[in-house]
Amino acid sequence: MVTSRSAAAARPQGVASSRRRGPVLERAILEATLEQLSTVGWNGLTMEGVAVGAQTGKAAVYRRWPSKEDLVADALQTGLPTLDEAPDHGSVREDLYELCGRVRAAMYSKVGFALRSVIHECDSEAAERFHGLIVRGVIEPSTRLFREVVQRGIRRGDIRADATDGLLCDVIPAMMMYRSKMCASEWPDAEIAALVDQVMMPLLRARST
Repeated sequence: MVTSRSAAAARPQGVASSRRRGPVLERAILEATLEQLSTVGWNGLTMEGVAVGAQTGKAAVYRRWPSKEDLVADALQTGLPTLDEAPDHGSVREDLYELCGRVRAAMYSKVGFALRSVIHECDSEAAERFHGLIVRGVIEPSTRLFREVVQRGIRRGDIRADATDGLLCDVIPAMMMYRSKMCASEWPDAEIAALVDQVMMPLLRARST
């Protein structure tokens, strides 16, 4: 006797996948987009390839996103990490260390690889569109968290009172991006510790009188 369960098990995967609707299908398409970006990059990404990755038809992709730029913008927006709370261990050094670890995790996540692909490969018109998304979704939140850690340290008297220059909050993200791209560093724990102890803490430490 053929039961509904055995029939479902015997049904080809593509048939089952084609029946997905609404948010379930949209999530699959967005995940397939991030996967394509992180593996073949912006230049290699196609709507057809995304459809294959999501196990759906090309028409289902085009009905929701009329262009590659629209699709990628939604995929990045959906996948961006949530940076909403700064760590508080009672120590500027420990807080910075944890924040660096969060930045590293974001950089080497699927979304992180996708972001770098978009930044480095897309043309100037598309880059301008994605730049705003990256600033609002990544740069501004991470800078805000670094600033919170610094301001908390100032209130405790751990670091100098004038350590509020915006350039100081750029040091860690800039260093991590530069060494990742130019030196192929994957930021092991020892390098994060060196960045905090040898660069940031001397910059932030209260000056002796």
